[in-house]
Amino acid sequence: MYRKLSRNLLFFVLVVSLSFFLNACAKKVVQEEALPMEEPQVSEPMESEEEMAAREAQLKKEELREQREIEEAALREEAFRKEEAARRETKLREAFENVDINFDFDQFFLRDDAREILAEKASWLLEHGDVTITAEGHCDERGTTEYNMALGERRANSAMKYLVNAGVRADRISTISYGEEMPLDPGDNEEAWAKNRRAHFVIFSE
Repeated sequence: MYRKLSRNLLFFVLVVSLSFFLNACAKKVVQEEALPMEEPQVSEPMESEEEMAAREAQLKKEELREQREIEEAALREEAFRKEEAARRETKLREAFENVDINFDFDQFFLRDDAREILAEKASWLLEHGDVTITAEGHCDERGTTEYNMALGERRANSAMKYLVNAGVRADRISTISYGEEMPLDPGDNEEAWAKNRRAHFVIFSE
């Protein structure tokens, strides 16, 4: 009986040991299966010489296109600035010729308003050294033709003297008198006569 009990006990021990062993193996298998699988690394293919040359050519083409666009934009900006400068210059030239100075009746002395206008004209002439002008003297219809011709000459000379004193070379200015022959306003009243007592300026050449 003792031997039979020993065999049973041994059998029980073996069964328990086997159970623990199988349980441990099962856990290891589960843990190993739970581990994430690493994705195989795929190396990028090397560029061939033809592909590298094509890519470099494309980059160079894009750089040249961007540079051309920058240059074209700069040219457009420069053209715009030149056009603006030309328009401003045209307006200044028109103002030079269209703005007269006026005189009091039977006088050739410069008034304060005439001096201000002549100062602006002198400044423009000093900036444009290649310009020559003609100063025209005009009168209203009162007085004799001979007297008005002489008075118109004095008025033109008064304007010229101011410009020369402001620094403009005398050889750039010529004078002429039209007397009463070229009235700005043909009216027969003081308002018209005031407009006609003037010195007018013409840009002669550049």
